[in-house]
Amino acid sequence: LKTSSLNKYSPTVVFVFSLYLFPLPLPMIQSVVDDWIESYKHDRDIALLDLINFFIQCSGCKGVVTAEMFRHMQNSEIIRKMTEEFDEDSGDYPLTMAGPQWKKFKSSFCEFIGVLVRQCQYSIIYDEYMMDTVISLLTGLSDSQVRAFRHTSTLAAMKLMTALVNVALNLSINMDNTQRQYEAERNKIIGKRANDRLELLLQKRKELQENQDEIENMMNAIFKGVFVHRYRDAIAEIRAICIEEIGIWMKMYSDAFLNDSYLKYVGWTMHDKQGEVRLKCLTALQGLYYNKELNSKLELFTSRFKDRIVSMTLDKEYDVAVQAIKLLTLVLHSEEVLTAEDCENVYHLVYSAHRPVAVAAGEFLYKKLFSRREPEDDGLLKRRGRQGPNANLVKTLVFFFLESELHEHAAYLVDSMWDCATELLKDWECMNSLLLEEPLNGEEPLTDRQESALIEIMLCTIRQAAECHPPVGRGTGKRVLTAKEKKTQLDDRTRITELFAVALPQLLAKYSVDAEKVTNLLQLPQYFDLEIYTTGRLEKHLDALLRQIRDIVEKHTDTDVLEACSKTYHALCNEEFTIFNRVDIARSQLIDELADKFNRLLEDFLQEGEEPDEDDAYQVLSTLKRITAFHNAHDLSRWDLFGCNYKLLKTGIENGDMPEQIVIHALQCTHYVILWQLAKITESSSTKVCHTRVISPIECAFTILCDVLMIFSHQIMSGGRDMLEPLVYTPDSSLQSELLSFILDHVFIDQDDDSNSADGQQDDEASKIEALHKRRNLLAAFCKLIVYTVVEMNTAADIFKQYMKYYNDYGDIIKETMSKTRQIDKIQCAKTLILSLQQLFNEMIQENGYNFDRSSPTFSGIKELARRFALTFGLDQLKTREAIAMLHKDGIEFAFKEPNPQGESHPPLNLAFLDILSEFSSKLLRQDKRTVYVYLEKFMTFQMSLRREDVWLPLMSYRNSLLAGGDDDTMSVISGISSRGSTVRNKKTKPATGKRKIPEESSSSDSMWLNREQTMHTPVMMQTPQLTSTIMREPKRLRPEESYMGYTLGFFNMFLFFIFSSSDSVLNKSFSSHFFSRRGTSLMEDDEEPIVEDVMMSSEGRIEDLNEGMDFDTMDIDLPPSKNRRERTELKPDFFDPASIMDESVGLVKRGGN
Repeated sequence: LKTSSLNKYSPTVVFVFSLYLFPLPLPMIQSVVDDWIESYKHDRDIALLDLINFFIQCSGCKGVVTAEMFRHMQNSEIIRKMTEEFDEDSGDYPLTMAGPQWKKFKSSFCEFIGVLVRQCQYSIIYDEYMMDTVISLLTGLSDSQVRAFRHTSTLAAMKLMTALVNVALNLSINMDNTQRQYEAERNKIIGKRANDRLELLLQKRKELQENQDEIENMMNAIFKGVFVHRYRDAIAEIRAICIEEIGIWMKMYSDAFLNDSYLKYVGWTMHDKQGEVRLKCLTALQGLYYNKELNSKLELFTSRFKDRIVSMTLDKEYDVAVQAIKLLTLVLHSEEVLTAEDCENVYHLVYSAHRPVAVAAGEFLYKKLFSRREPEDDGLLKRRGRQGPNANLVKTLVFFFLESELHEHAAYLVDSMWDCATELLKDWECMNSLLLEEPLNGEEPLTDRQESALIEIMLCTIRQAAECHPPVGRGTGKRVLTAKEKKTQLDDRTRITELFAVALPQLLAKYSVDAEKVTNLLQLPQYFDLEIYTTGRLEKHLDALLRQIRDIVEKHTDTDVLEACSKTYHALCNEEFTIFNRVDIARSQLIDELADKFNRLLEDFLQEGEEPDEDDAYQVLSTLKRITAFHNAHDLSRWDLFGCNYKLLKTGIENGDMPEQIVIHALQCTHYVILWQLAKITESSSTKVCHTRVISPIECAFTILCDVLMIFSHQIMSGGRDMLEPLVYTPDSSLQSELLSFILDHVFIDQDDDSNSADGQQDDEASKIEALHKRRNLLAAFCKLIVYTVVEMNTAADIFKQYMKYYNDYGDIIKETMSKTRQIDKIQCAKTLILSLQQLFNEMIQENGYNFDRSSPTFSGIKELARRFALTFGLDQLKTREAIAMLHKDGIEFAFKEPNPQGESHPPLNLAFLDILSEFSSKLLRQDKRTVYVYLEKFMTFQMSLRREDVWLPLMSYRNSLLAGGDDDTMSVISGISSRGSTVRNKKTKPATGKRKIPEESSSSDSMWLNREQTMHTPVMMQTPQLTSTIMREPKRLRPEESYMGYTLGFFNMFLFFIFSSSDSVLNKSFSSHFFSRRGTSLMEDDEEPIVEDVMMSSEGRIEDLNEGMDFDTMDIDLPPSKNRRERTELKPDFFDPASIMDESVGLVKRGGN
């Protein structure tokens, strides 16, 4: 804006434009207010007119109040006139506009009101004209039906009230000072008393009292005229403003406002349905409870609304829950306010997955249980270890952890308290002494459970200190550490290493027979600074540690313990440190002994003509377990373990009496051999292999086979590694069929069937969940082969057809597979979907015959599945055009594939399939509908088109679905727009100024279809693109000398035997999935309503009910539908309804043409 264009406006209007353009500093605002005051003293009517226009224009209204209107019209008439001047093309106004500029406008607007009252507080506000006019105007605007007027005036009135409260507080202070001066002067002896001064003080006190009364009248007018109506406004932002400001009043002037008459509004509004308003209530109360001197005035409020505050800790809005917990932490200052049950409701939140909630709960827990020291602890401050002040606190933490009965979540508990109890959680000397030292006289020793819990907590604190990030599942990932945090991390790792390099061998020696304790203790070296072993001359302690690990390996056969030992060796065998040779020698000696023992035992075990006894089998199994655990993380290729395990598996196949556990570990060990060999060939730096645990040999073999097929697929040549082409193995059709049959037999089964096969143990709910998790992993392993094109995509048809029946168990996995296959090849995916529907249709025919009832649940279920499939294609029809067309082509051919033996007068046997196919008609463009219709007529005879019997209804309904929308191609308009990146939902898209046309690209593509339709005498569908995939090509013949590939193929055959020849076994243990997760964003069905979480608000908590019995009139604002663009967007119809898209697009065309 040029200055010349603003000359015709008043200074206040120019000030409004300045606020719009850029934020004004406080000195400039003060200068504007001073100028206005001078104008007011010269002509108060003109100055007030400027101020009125200031509020009107800050609301976004283009109208201007003239002097004539100001003199002769009431406020209500002025507001009505300004409402007519409001811009109805847009509902946006300055307070709701996005961007930093408008946020600064709001702050400058509020600052202006505060400065105005502050500069006028000594004279002008008491003239019974200026404030009366402003308050009257703001009260009228706050009652307007126009949201912009109501929102802006409410903010102005509340800020005006806050400024008046500050003035009233200053007046109260001055009155108290004047009263003290008066009393002091009056108490003087008569000779020294100054009567003139007494009269002046008395007169001053009288003036202050009159001013106080004036201010109180103004505040009452604003409170009763604005607040009591607007704190229940229909707009959440307005309600939030009111609650935020009343919190300021109570905190600023507690003597006048901190009482139940005002607190009740905050208490009632805590039941508001909008999280923003509930949040303002809690922050307002925090300001009050923070001041301990105000606690006595809050006792009644606390007793009345305490339960509501406690329930808000479970609010669905995490920000509200966090502030509710922080408020309860402040309430702890008041003795015996919160009951034990109230505290327990907060305690369990330390295990919340949302870190801010958990941290707030951790601070509450620490303040309640750990922050109070006993008097006798004062003398222990300088002591360390078991006699230090933290010993009892550590025990308390252990007791709390055990009572919570969430023993797998110690990391969450530690992370929750990390910020507030860092000193306690890092007191590893105390924890170590509690484990190693004998209890003092009269002190009760820790029980076995308590020692296990303490070791687990100690491990979690060390991990948190060394890694400096929250545990998995809490937090968005690793963040960049600051320089201070990095220094703290290094210092902590040094402390950890210096302490536990010495203490860990002692701890392992003490608890060597306890698998749980040893497993946790063996993880500590992963967080050591290994250089300290050399710089600190701690080599003897390293030797002691290696001896203890060796003894543990010899004593234990538990998989967790052995894996922990393997990982410890892996952490210590780091070539960057000088201790590598020492550790490598110890590791090699251990593996040498295990390999020699295994070969010796295996030779005796496999002797011909002798039946192995149980002791021999146990010795072989325990040794094989140890070797497998180490082979998981270490390359043991030089010990040639493949031959031994291959011989073991081959003997098991020939004799059929090999123990299951031996087979499982032999398969896993052989699997690791292959992967380590592959790592060498590809020069991979990865040395860790994912360990998959299963129970049954058949499932172990299936899982490993899927992994091996994945590893040795065509993906192995990616990244320019063409030299690995001889290793590529492509499963033939028979193997793919066997894999699919395994999935159908072992995954898609009823829960009861699986329960009956598990020795009756599946009655336990936890066992059922484990069994389901196991089946999900099996399905995920096979779906991974489909997604990475290891097996043919059409094998997914048998998976996709189970989508509805097993939606609760596998819906997320199947839907994700469907999405990935569509990304690979849209057309082939569509053919797979229609194939799955055809398979279900054929199964129904085989069961019910061709004269089935089309209203039967089976047929309805197939139609519903087709509807779900159609919804997965999304809204952009141009992207899926060819795929949908190919789907219709295959569906039509299938429907007319089997002619009726009774003649052409009877419908084809599969004609009812057209009823299912019609679910996809809405996904066709208008041009494609014409082409599909012509293709349909190719299969129809003249007599078929005349038939009207019920058996011909599928054909008639399908024809009608293709003829629908033939005159107005609004669907293709929307699709064309969305394909260019400008969707109907985009508010920023400018409407077209001329006639709306289809984009050129779609027009050319459409013309291809139309030309084909017009020029061909026998129209046919678009030809299927020639597939160029080499997934199913024959495996390359290898020369005899390529021995590695030779024993790999032999290994495939070994897997096949255990999968397809072995009998079913007991399956009752789950293993971790490495491809799909149970819950994720892909779980949400596009065609189902979203889940709505509870807001923790009961029916009795509604504001309307709580306001009953109030001693003043209230009013509800029932606003007409806003013309705000934002609200129009929220009111758009469901985009999954084609009719709604049609209506919206028609509206767009009409608006674009105007």
